[in-house]
Amino acid sequence: MPPIIAILLALLTKEVYLSLFAGCALGALLVAEFHPWVAFDTLFNTMIDSVDFSILMFMILLGMVVMLMQESGGTRAYGEWAAKKLKSKRATLVATSLLGALIFVDDYFNCLTVGAVMRPVTDRFKVSREKLSWIIDSTAAPVCIIAPVSSWAVAVGGYLGEDGFSTFVASIPYNFYALLTIFFVFFMCATKKFEFGPMKAAELKSHGVKDVHVLEGRDTLRKIATMGTSAASTDKTPADLPSIVTEEDDIEQVAAEALEEYKGMDISEKGHVYDLVIPIVVLIVFSILGMMYVGGFWDGVEFTEAVGVDPVSGLCIGATVALVAAAAMFLPRKLMKLDGFMEGISEGVRSMIGAIMILVLAWSLGGMCRYLLGTGEFVAGVLNGLGVGLELFPAAIFLVSAFIGFAMGTSWGTIALILPIVIGVFDPSTPLFLVAVGATLGGAVYGDHVSPISDTTILSSAGAKCNHLRHVSTQLPYATMVMAVCFVGYIIAGFTGTPWISLIVGLVLVVACTIILAKTNIGVEKA
Repeated sequence: MPPIIAILLALLTKEVYLSLFAGCALGALLVAEFHPWVAFDTLFNTMIDSVDFSILMFMILLGMVVMLMQESGGTRAYGEWAAKKLKSKRATLVATSLLGALIFVDDYFNCLTVGAVMRPVTDRFKVSREKLSWIIDSTAAPVCIIAPVSSWAVAVGGYLGEDGFSTFVASIPYNFYALLTIFFVFFMCATKKFEFGPMKAAELKSHGVKDVHVLEGRDTLRKIATMGTSAASTDKTPADLPSIVTEEDDIEQVAAEALEEYKGMDISEKGHVYDLVIPIVVLIVFSILGMMYVGGFWDGVEFTEAVGVDPVSGLCIGATVALVAAAAMFLPRKLMKLDGFMEGISEGVRSMIGAIMILVLAWSLGGMCRYLLGTGEFVAGVLNGLGVGLELFPAAIFLVSAFIGFAMGTSWGTIALILPIVIGVFDPSTPLFLVAVGATLGGAVYGDHVSPISDTTILSSAGAKCNHLRHVSTQLPYATMVMAVCFVGYIIAGFTGTPWISLIVGLVLVVACTIILAKTNIGVEKA
């Protein structure tokens, strides 16, 4: 009952914090048999027992590093380099995708920088703003969700409980949506001739073809964007970041709202590309070394065993070293003053507060469902009683996660709601468990990817200076085609227990469907 109530409340209100807290409170009341004080004590103790402070520390340290990297001007230097060196549209598209993939540590950082940095270059080669915003959006969350050294990795690992980080890493091959989306982006950028649907119309218009226009589905998207809000609220100012953007003039206002947490940042004009690359390399290298050190590698423990002993502590070491490296690189060269450096650190901490709140509430809900209520065992028993095999359950989870992510506009919130059920239903020692985890993560990212009220979707539109609903309508067919292929993949993986057959089939289907759809004029209409 608690996770169901949390899901329904989230769909109705779009308030992730309130929904997760309500689920936790209801669970505590059920455990305490509705005795208020006992329920409060249960909820408080569950929160305390569920919190992993090493994960919270890593997220705070990573927020600091990300913010300082942004202020260093490294991404701006990358754009200046691209403007000088890139001589073709294909090279520009690939370079834009590579920059998006390089900034894997944080999806907001990706959305906030790639568009601003690469937009002048893509404009020069007549890349449509719709395609630019799609590249930004498709190399944000899909890349972050498969990056072991990221806030996403430790967050999902935290949801999964003991050995959660190792489970997350093991589930990466099963995250079909993220992997196939990244492949699809680079395939489309490298080939440059297989656009289809509304994106094809947008690209034709960017090259001066005037007798076509994009089929946007504007009314439908507007209704989706206002779902769960009252008429009174939508007539005035939409609540929070989930805002409606319908006109070109509105994008600046929405961008300002989305970028509010980065207000006051002073981006250096003296930065170089290595100011972006070196902190990331240091973060990766010293995170691995930190895992090895904590796990006792130099005391004779095997590498694979050592890195799995306490990976989050190793990540904290890597983030700390990266922070020190950033200070050593930026301060002596006066890329920023000491007060600006400290301000960047404080802004980095503040940028992680929302994610930490979701994480703590998700831990509490998961602990309540897993250890006190037996939610997973109940669901598994119901399914067995109905004679429903678990082989098809990952595919169903993928669709449910996709729907919730789409309706709520958040992948983190969706993952926090669904994983407690998955953990209880599946035996962690079986391959089907990893399939279900991958399906949850992939479905949540797809839903977030195509939702008009997603913060990353809005930020991608703002970064590319693209009309928001045109971004949503042009990206929807691309993302949905990949999603449909992934659904087939999860059916296959549910019966085989291995990701490799599904991935091979998925790659073939993505290429085949793209070529077939490129030969049609679906989504393109003559003016």
